[in-house]
Amino acid sequence: MANGGPVEHGFPHLETVRAAVTALYRRLSYDTVRTFSASVAPANVAFCDTDDLHLGAQRVAHELVRHYRLPDARVIVSFREMTHAASVELAAGPEYFVELNDRFRTHRRDIGAALAHEVMHVYLHRLDLSFPGTRDNEILTDTAAAYLGAGWLLLDAFRQDAASSQKLGYLTPEEFGYVLAKRALVFGEDPSVWFTSPQAYTAYTEGRARARRDGQQPPLTAAGWAGRRRYARDRRHAQDPHAGAPAEEGPYAFTAGGSGPLRVSFPCPTCHQRIRVPVRGRVRARCGLCRTVLECDT
Repeated sequence: MANGGPVEHGFPHLETVRAAVTALYRRLSYDTVRTFSASVAPANVAFCDTDDLHLGAQRVAHELVRHYRLPDARVIVSFREMTHAASVELAAGPEYFVELNDRFRTHRRDIGAALAHEVMHVYLHRLDLSFPGTRDNEILTDTAAAYLGAGWLLLDAFRQDAASSQKLGYLTPEEFGYVLAKRALVFGEDPSVWFTSPQAYTAYTEGRARARRDGQQPPLTAAGWAGRRRYARDRRHAQDPHAGAPAEEGPYAFTAGGSGPLRVSFPCPTCHQRIRVPVRGRVRARCGLCRTVLECDT
């Protein structure tokens, strides 16, 4: 939790974020991911200053348990002084104990954001899905919360002005925007209408621009002129048996198929699993993981 301190910006964790999206599709399956087509509704996690602190926190926790489809899990929320925003005790269940920073006693509007992250820890624990190392595992948790419909709360908790700042989670604001935009492209959803923080909206638009560029890389037909020209040069280089390594390395890679045709591999713009197709002009490819149909010019 950045509380008055500097807030990291940009996309320093992007490769881990993309790996987390791939891991979600592999562990959950396409069909299960599609069951999260509706994000958690703002009205269901709203928290005003007149609400009872503990009853309100339990209500929001219950809503997130319901959203993540953990019907036999019970989350018990308490408050204490701590450095981090929150912590959760991951045991066998069905009861899980979440402690929130005492700061949330007076910043109740952000309790939903803190619980969105902690309840996602419970969800991933039950899936037995984790990344090695605390940092990468926390990035996985933030990414999963955002991609499965509750992470917009974490981005909306980002507020910054000349005198103060607040940010929850391990992703930068722009990375949260990136994951939310990837989700929006899949489900046709616009999370920006729920933001109460102007800084959250700005971060979302920057993340959205980065997410859209994923679908504009060659050999996809939506690639721009410069990308298509670079791809054509690299393809000629790959077809020359006397050529050495290419001068530049893009998101795609050419591989010889033995006695078969030259192939090109590239990441799916939706789930980032690598796809491998023959180099033979216009090709329609279908990702076997997320079922996205891709128009390519190889």
